[in-house]
Amino acid sequence: MNWNVRGLNPGWALAIIRIVTDLTFFMHGYQKLTEFGVAGFAGFLTQLGIPRASVAAVVVIAVELLGGLALMLGLGTRLVAVPLAIDMLVALLTVHLPAGFFVQNGGYELVLLLLAASVGLILGGSGALALDNLVGRRAHAVPSARAS
Repeated sequence: MNWNVRGLNPGWALAIIRIVTDLTFFMHGYQKLTEFGVAGFAGFLTQLGIPRASVAAVVVIAVELLGGLALMLGLGTRLVAVPLAIDMLVALLTVHLPAGFFVQNGGYELVLLLLAASVGLILGGSGALALDNLVGRRAHAVPSARAS
């Protein structure tokens, strides 16, 4: 099969990855906040031996909710993806790795995918349909010459 890929725009591929990653992070942050609550999630983190679990719970929920929202808008994508990647790396190492690969056993397949998507967004940027593109254009715009 001969696929002509010259006409494809990688910005759209990044946009799809960004938007689906955003939805996943946002919904997980929303679940932590509404179903577990900060105290319940902090209790879970305490059981894992995470220091300052109450602070960590607030940080993780904020990173997932606000980071997910920023990714949805494509605003500060590269910067926002860093704490999201760290969030997934910590989840991978502290919770999911011992359970094996498959998610139905509590494994790390989803966490690994979200970590990879976050790193991909750090490296590739926001792609199409992102406010980053408007901010970037405005920052690089050449000021018009003043009339004398």
